[in-house]
Amino acid sequence: MIRGMMLRLSNGMQRVVPTIARVRFSSHTASCTASSIKHAERQLTPQELYAREDKYGAHNYHPLPVALERGEGIYLWDVEGRRYYDFLSAYSAVNQGHCHPKIIAALNAQASKLTLTSRAFYNDILGAYEEYITTLFGYDKVLPMNTGVEGGETACKLARKWAYNVKGVPTNKAKIIFANGNFWGRTLAAISTSTDPSSYEGFGPFIPGFELIPYNDIPALERAFQDHNVAAFMVEPIQGEAGVVVPDPGYLTKVRELCTQYNVLFIADEVQTGLARTGRRLAVDHESVRPDLVVLGKALSGGVYPVSAVLCDDEVMLTIKPGEHGSTYGGNPLACRVAIAALEVLEEEKLAENADKMGQLLRTELMKLPNDIVTTVRGKGLLNAIVIKETKGYDAWRVCLRLRDNGLLAKPTHGDIIRLAPPLIIKEDEIRECVDIIQRTILSF
Repeated sequence: MIRGMMLRLSNGMQRVVPTIARVRFSSHTASCTASSIKHAERQLTPQELYAREDKYGAHNYHPLPVALERGEGIYLWDVEGRRYYDFLSAYSAVNQGHCHPKIIAALNAQASKLTLTSRAFYNDILGAYEEYITTLFGYDKVLPMNTGVEGGETACKLARKWAYNVKGVPTNKAKIIFANGNFWGRTLAAISTSTDPSSYEGFGPFIPGFELIPYNDIPALERAFQDHNVAAFMVEPIQGEAGVVVPDPGYLTKVRELCTQYNVLFIADEVQTGLARTGRRLAVDHESVRPDLVVLGKALSGGVYPVSAVLCDDEVMLTIKPGEHGSTYGGNPLACRVAIAALEVLEEEKLAENADKMGQLLRTELMKLPNDIVTTVRGKGLLNAIVIKETKGYDAWRVCLRLRDNGLLAKPTHGDIIRLAPPLIIKEDEIRECVDIIQRTILSF
């Protein structure tokens, strides 16, 4: 029932302002309310949760059927209380483990103080984060963004701007070279570089100025560099979504040499391979090369808040002026505080060293799997994959379903490949237990 309250305005006139009166609930209303509360308190079954997502959500993912509600360290628990080893790590976003106490503490402390100002103003934490991350990785500047794909887009814009302002490429003629099999997101720019039909089919026309060459092919790269209009080569040091494809030794070294020789920017997409995942702080560190730009994301957040970044030196970064690029949330205080904590955990707990050691152990044990089922084992650090020989009796999806039943969560990519990437805090006895689960699962076929 709506009631009115008389107010006298400053000009002497009166106005009735509606107010909400107390509502008297009938017994029917009360019973409905109680029923709703009771329904809300009831834990939905996994099948009900799957059905709800299917009904109300876009059908742009095909999740493994498991309904998760809690995570800690290397473990996940479903709504029925079953515990699993996490061997996906949210595509390497939770390198530090689920809900790391230091990162959660940083999140909570900053969230209760200041979360967002936009870049319209200075704040007290952005500069501290910028100083920390640039010092850690050895670059002059950082441009903070939110998601990995935004980092990739930022790198492309920087490369084009540098090409016009510094290299002298004619306006609108700059080209960026990518490798077949790349994956850096699903924006129009990202899919314009994709060779995966599931990413690009039905979304054209595509953005010009991007060209593709084979991955791990130095002669093809040098041929592409004959064009003076090439601004940059953007490449994953190890191709993650393509199935953990590791290039030949020396590939990144030669990429660096050619980029220097032909005055082309070397952009390392380290969104998935970086931040200790492959057993080094960055995957390019395996060959001690220094890219002109580094794109970071995923584990820069510790898995709790979207954070990405592009690192480069002044010659490239300062080609972009105020108003030419930005993001409302990029560099917000909450993200900066979380990112500092996430990086500190990687350094303090020596997670790169642990990833290197545990990865060697994991691959050694996986090599013992029967090669009539597992045809290939590959990877670096704790970014690994096995290739399943598909038959009528099984495929990678069915193997992952049975791994789930045995207490380990992994996900297929490209049909026959299973990525195996646990949080970097995993210990030797846990690796051995997980290998036992994988072995028992494979042998059960």
